[in-house]
Amino acid sequence: PELKNSAFGSATVRQVMDMTTALDYSENYSDPKADIWVYSKAASPLPKPKGYKGPNGYFEYLQTVKQNGVHGDAFGYRTINTDVLGWIISRVTGKDLAHLLSQRIWSRMGAEQDGYMTVDALGTPFAGGGLSASMRDLGRLGLLMLDGGQINGQQLFPKEVVTNIRAGGDKKAFAKAGYGTLPGGFAWAAETSIAEQATWLAEAAVQAASSGRVRLMIVFNVDFQVWTSDPQAGYAIIRADGSCPACTALAGVLQ
Repeated sequence: PELKNSAFGSATVRQVMDMTTALDYSENYSDPKADIWVYSKAASPLPKPKGYKGPNGYFEYLQTVKQNGVHGDAFGYRTINTDVLGWIISRVTGKDLAHLLSQRIWSRMGAEQDGYMTVDALGTPFAGGGLSASMRDLGRLGLLMLDGGQINGQQLFPKEVVTNIRAGGDKKAFAKAGYGTLPGGFAWAAETSIAEQATWLAEAAVQAASSGRVRLMIVFNVDFQVWTSDPQAGYAIIRADGSCPACTALAGVLQ
């Protein structure tokens, strides 16, 4: 009921699950004025800066989101849908998402380590992507999906859940989202030179260092030795002749 005056008040649970809600909300991470950054400030577990007058926490922010369009018409990837779903689950069960996940899944699948969830300043778990777990325990989640919700002889959730996920969503609604598709055969990297790859890598390093938010940058394919039509293999940093144009470019911006 707390969401009745927001965009979600007129949406169905199914539309929230499928991310076909019509929201006046932008999750364009490259736009510093996008709504995702207002949302991030509200959700931060750190003390709010002096003079801050915005919403505090996931739930307060969700109540401010307005509708833009018709629910169910088009898909749009917006993390806040998952947060709403987490809130719905918490209200129906009377338990916060972290405790429910522990009770229903984590404690029953044979997890080796505790899982951790990001929370806001009020202690509300981040349903939209706040889970931190060991690689082996994430593998157990993968096995759960692979085996239709069953692990160690226990059925943790109905097989129909996995069947529904595998069937996919409404392709017409997805098409209206405007997402393009990558061309086949790695043609997306056609006519890209080694020098351009080196320049782009250096630019990425500069952006990461200047953002104030990136603490680790991982560069893969450092010395990959498979030279195929895949440009990710063909553009390995260490070239077949032992040269490294990207190393020179990185050195120039990291000194």
